[in-house]
Amino acid sequence: MTGYSTLNIWIIILALGVGTFFLRYSFLGLVGRRPLPEWALRYLRYTPVAVLPGMVAPLVLWPEATGGTPEPARIAAALVTIGLGLWTRNVLLSIVAGFATLFVGLFVLF
Repeated sequence: MTGYSTLNIWIIILALGVGTFFLRYSFLGLVGRRPLPEWALRYLRYTPVAVLPGMVAPLVLWPEATGGTPEPARIAAALVTIGLGLWTRNVLLSIVAGFATLFVGLFVLF
């Protein structure tokens, strides 16, 4: 189907695995024993805040379940989660409220 032989696929998988290992080892193994500079720690503190919206936004704006069409239930759930998280600073409460909003929204709309 893809035009690659089984051997080629395994070589690609092994090369990607070795490359991934050395990329992670270069940061964790070589630099991990020394303290990072203050400026690097300051920037690394914002990594989860930058990655999480990048993972969630496509699921809200272009959900695969609806063929890429935004739907009000998912947008409402995202807004409730963000709003409650900013208001209460409670992550677990925000996630549960967003889930409940999505569940109720999907039940009411469909």
